[in-house]
Amino acid sequence: MKPKLISFLFAVLSVFCLSGCYKIDKGESITAVGSSSLQPLAEVTSERFSSLHMGKFVIVQGGGSGTGLSQVQFGAVEIGNSDVFAEEKSSIDASQLVDHKVCVTGIAVVVNKYTNVKNLTLAQLKKIFSRKVWSWKKLGGRDIPIVPIHRAPGSGTRLTFEKCVFGKEASILAQEEESSGMVRQIVQDTPGAISYLAFSYIPEDMVKLSIDGIKPTAENVVQSRWPIWSYEHMYTKGQPKPKSLTKQYLDYVTSFKVQNTLVKKLGYIPMTAMKVDRDADGKIVKR
Repeated sequence: MKPKLISFLFAVLSVFCLSGCYKIDKGESITAVGSSSLQPLAEVTSERFSSLHMGKFVIVQGGGSGTGLSQVQFGAVEIGNSDVFAEEKSSIDASQLVDHKVCVTGIAVVVNKYTNVKNLTLAQLKKIFSRKVWSWKKLGGRDIPIVPIHRAPGSGTRLTFEKCVFGKEASILAQEEESSGMVRQIVQDTPGAISYLAFSYIPEDMVKLSIDGIKPTAENVVQSRWPIWSYEHMYTKGQPKPKSLTKQYLDYVTSFKVQNTLVKKLGYIPMTAMKVDRDADGKIVKR
């Protein structure tokens, strides 16, 4: 065989082999959107899940509970992450969705360290977010203005805070922020600032207030002695198919190993640890 022909055949064979060997497998992916309070757990579990299941990916995005619920209802994403029950959102048809409770989160009242306040009564907290008191000096703190920070209206954290603190009353509008991360930064940087954050977002050096002498701890949430807490929900539109990626991921998040390692490590409370149950109307019963 002539050398030129051999070279040509070798080149063709090489191209064929390379195209076969380096064929890109795009894999399979789903998207989970919503609650920023649940986002730290969703991001870590998605990374761990993908490392255990090559070629399978869970894309996690924030946006708030309202966004998560609406997106999953419209079929735009596979999972809608939410701090609140779908029934609590008037724009959501809860009958279309299936609730997968993955953990519980406590929500603490946090303040800038220069307020010099460690405890408030529930009545005082209401006055702050109703703008009926304007100075920390009136509450035993320093003579500096109170700067209340709210989450945006679509936030499940905000809805939980208002429901637990105000009941059916309405709080007064204050500065609003889209994400828990931004709230944390503003409270840390602004003398007099006060807001609320999920336990998972609170660093050790941040001041968490007691309410009526009760500290915001996981132990107090478990018994519902600490009143501001919520379930973390991963909603799907209908039941996910048994062998689907969505079902595999949900099974992973709710597995015994994840519940007793990652969930606790990231500041959440496993579902099995709770001593009480709460329904969408806020009614609490002992298990």
